Amino acid sequence: MEPKEETWELRLYVAGQTPKSVTAISNLKKYCEEHLKGRYQLEVIDLLKHPQLAEGDQILAIPTLVRKVPEPIRKIIGDLSNQERVLVGLDIKPLEPKI
Repeated sequence: MEPKEETWELRLYVAGQTPKSVTAISNLKKYCEEHLKGRYQLEVIDLLKHPQLAEGDQILAIPTLVRKVPEPIRKIIGDLSNQERVLVGLDIKPLEPKI
């Protein structure tokens, strides 16, 4: 029996619809679909609407991506345009081709 794939829980903190925020959301969705298809939950939190949520994950800059699961928690700050840095930062390993 194959081990069950863990569902990744990702949280992206943004502040409104700034160009950086929009780019970060777009890049993250693309990476998730390429590397975690069907195995991730993505929550986008707009700190203009919910500023109190920044404290829980100690958000100091935006956009910030937080990987809650799998542990350990990891954070990446910026618009996520450097795919290699994002994948390494999140510790995403390319999916093995199924034979």
